[in-house]
Amino acid sequence: MAHRIISQVVFTGARVFGRAFAEAYKQASASQKFAAAGNAQAGNTAASSGLTLDEACRILNVAPPKGGQGSVEKTHEQFKRLFDMNDPKRGGSFYLQSKVLRARERIEMEAQRLRRSEQQQARQANQQQQQSSSSSSSSEQQPPSS
Repeated sequence: MAHRIISQVVFTGARVFGRAFAEAYKQASASQKFAAAGNAQAGNTAASSGLTLDEACRILNVAPPKGGQGSVEKTHEQFKRLFDMNDPKRGGSFYLQSKVLRARERIEMEAQRLRRSEQQQARQANQQQQQSSSSSSSSEQQPPSS
């Protein structure tokens, strides 16, 4: 009789544990898929700096780069001021100083990406313009067919 009760307890416990494990696996799988989809959409994060562009701009109190030189100059001014202010030799925090440095690096990476994108667009526009001018000049040179 005792072995029957023990076996029922063991089987019931195994069933409960199996269901809990299956549910945990489903949740982990869904969470992993959600995180993968989120990472694919989060284009403004950088693996090397670990900061988003928004975080970096808030740390340095500057606007996101739009390709203009003015924002880069303001970024460097804010960086220098905050970096010097947080110098550990003057009672500052090395942690905050490194955050300021990472923020500057992230903003510079974004500005560089924007410049490359603009250059690539300009090259493509030039190529299209050259192709259209060469095709129009070749059509002008051909005599009309009767």
